[in-house]
Amino acid sequence: MSVLEEMRIRSLGVIDDAVVELSPGFTAVTGETGAGKTMVVTSLGLLLGGRADPALVRIGAKAAVVEGRITVSPGDAAAVRAEEAGGEVEDGALLVSRTVSAEGRSRAHLGGRSVPVGVLAELADELVAVHGQTDQQGLLKPARQRQALDRYAGAGVDGPLTTYAAAYRRLRAVVAELDELTVRARERAQEADLLRFGLDEVAAVEPLPGEDTELAAEAERLGHAEALASAAALAHAALAGDPEDQEGVDATTVVAAAGRSLDAVRAHDPALAALADRTGEISILLADVAGELAGYADQLDADPLRLAAVEERRAALTALTRKYGEDIASVLAWAQEGASRLTELEGDDDRIGELTAERDALRDELSVLGQQLTDARTEAADRFAAAVTEELASLAMPHARVSFAIGQSEAPDEASGIDIGGRSVLYGP
Repeated sequence: MSVLEEMRIRSLGVIDDAVVELSPGFTAVTGETGAGKTMVVTSLGLLLGGRADPALVRIGAKAAVVEGRITVSPGDAAAVRAEEAGGEVEDGALLVSRTVSAEGRSRAHLGGRSVPVGVLAELADELVAVHGQTDQQGLLKPARQRQALDRYAGAGVDGPLTTYAAAYRRLRAVVAELDELTVRARERAQEADLLRFGLDEVAAVEPLPGEDTELAAEAERLGHAEALASAAALAHAALAGDPEDQEGVDATTVVAAAGRSLDAVRAHDPALAALADRTGEISILLADVAGELAGYADQLDADPLRLAAVEERRAALTALTRKYGEDIASVLAWAQEGASRLTELEGDDDRIGELTAERDALRDELSVLGQQLTDARTEAADRFAAAVTEELASLAMPHARVSFAIGQSEAPDEASGIDIGGRSVLYGP
């Protein structure tokens, strides 16, 4: 709990230098006219973010200063706000000050740190409630009378009011969603048409995952088929030899000869035997590569018709990636999300029907709950009026009587239900 314990006032109005000690609860400021009661209340206002008037500065002084000491506990709103503003709490005390110069400049400090005046205003409700001579006029407001009645009624009104408020909030949410669906019906219809068009385009092409990558590789291969075949043939001849060139030298023959030479003497040195084994492995690997090169050349297809078909398919896929994603994987993801969104949009009519039915049901429910709330307040009003009347008798008004009447509102809200407030009447002989 935060408490404003002490306030020091210097050079403000008729006050030269004064200290006001406060305590939790109610503090009354009394005194003769001109004693400075108004300046004390004004000081509170300045300390808690009120408007600064340079005319309040005492004649001959350069500035008026109001300082306050607030006791706080860890986690209190005042302590938290001070820490957020960069101020410090020392030994459970928070220092606040407000300075108003004769020229009209105003400065505020909280916890030793300069802060905007608005920060002090945020602390006001937590620390002080000032009651003046005309505060009783607030009781003339129906809302204030209803609040007083509800506090007196306690659980008898709290229960129905909580139930009513929950239903009222749900009705407000339903109406907001219903309005959004209705107002944006045209926009949502246009969005649905665009999604249908895009989904139809994707469905017409029927792309497969990874198809764009596979076709790109195939197009590259078909476009260079002759160069690939020529390179494979030359490499095969270099490794396995050319049957038409009996005098040519090939890698397989050379390596085989090297292997035979090493095998002849491998028994004399283990190191040479190891090299002979590795040479044999090379010979086997060369034979395998030569065989695969021969098969590659035989299988290579340089069909221009297939190349044309591949390019045509790639063009169709590119048309999709220009609109719906960077690659086919992204296009398929967009199509999946688009289908879900389209289902949602196409279900708007059903949703509007559901919300309309729920709205009507909630309105009927609120009518019943509002009447229950009115009945609870009416029952409490009689007891409240009797209690106030009894209290007035102890205040030397033995013949005064108070009655309470519950008025109805044309615009119910979450706090009041269908009741505009209590209308109290004080009368006597």
